[in-house]
Amino acid sequence: MSVGFIGLGIMGRPMAKNLLKAGVELVVCDVDPDAVEVLLKEGASYGTYEEIGTTCDVIFLILPNGQISQEVLFGEKGAAKTLSAGKVVCDMSSVTPTESRTCYRKLKELGVGFVDAPVSGGEPGAVNGTLAIMCGGDREDFERLIPYFDIMGNSSLLIGESGSGSVTKLANQIIVNMGIAAVSEAFVLAAKAGADPMKVYQAIRGGLAGSAVLDAKIPMICGRNFKPGGKLSINHKDIRNVINTAHDLDVPVPLSAQLFEILQALKVDGRMDEDHAGIVHYFEKLADIEVSSDIE
Repeated sequence: MSVGFIGLGIMGRPMAKNLLKAGVELVVCDVDPDAVEVLLKEGASYGTYEEIGTTCDVIFLILPNGQISQEVLFGEKGAAKTLSAGKVVCDMSSVTPTESRTCYRKLKELGVGFVDAPVSGGEPGAVNGTLAIMCGGDREDFERLIPYFDIMGNSSLLIGESGSGSVTKLANQIIVNMGIAAVSEAFVLAAKAGADPMKVYQAIRGGLAGSAVLDAKIPMICGRNFKPGGKLSINHKDIRNVINTAHDLDVPVPLSAQLFEILQALKVDGRMDEDHAGIVHYFEKLADIEVSSDIE
């Protein structure tokens, strides 16, 4: 059985490669022909959205935003035009719950299943097949996807009905981005006070301040490595989705609102193509200090 995979960016490309390595017959598509070529050399075949809708019983999407997901599925040349009853679409993009529920409703009318299944773990998780996959949708559709989730991640959980995966990803992104901001502020303080940031990191990582965020981002920041494993542009979009969703639900999110303004400032500063460890630049600019270390 052929599986469709649409979206071959920083996350999608290694995820698709892992499926190919596991022997999955994959049909891929992306707006970047170079990204497609990489997967063709790995053994994938190419198909348009409509061709993927025709030939594949299971289709994965991982795209920059919900508007693009909607266009890929329901646009003039979208996959939904050729989908038939009994197939399943899985959107692993980070989108709003409302966008996920819209896809679910439209595809349900065609007899097609839909699962929103955003991921956490960044590029390293995508490369290593250790992503956390958070899902919303119908159980029978989720269970059809488990064999593929087991290849791409080390955990997958059906949270609830359609949109639940996207809600979970929004909560995840609040915690991750707030964690990076807190780490950034703390280490700018330490650097300005004259302490070596890597020694501070080594001193606190085993205590209550220790976290996956601390372990992942401080070595990058201290080494001035901002090559993206997850671009700030995606975090900017995700936190905007947090605020919009929270406002729709009448949930105040004052810390997330402040975080969005930090990300907005970084956008104005031209930092959107950097790794989200680049949040530190905001605090460095305020304090006129750079967090760096010669210690590895």
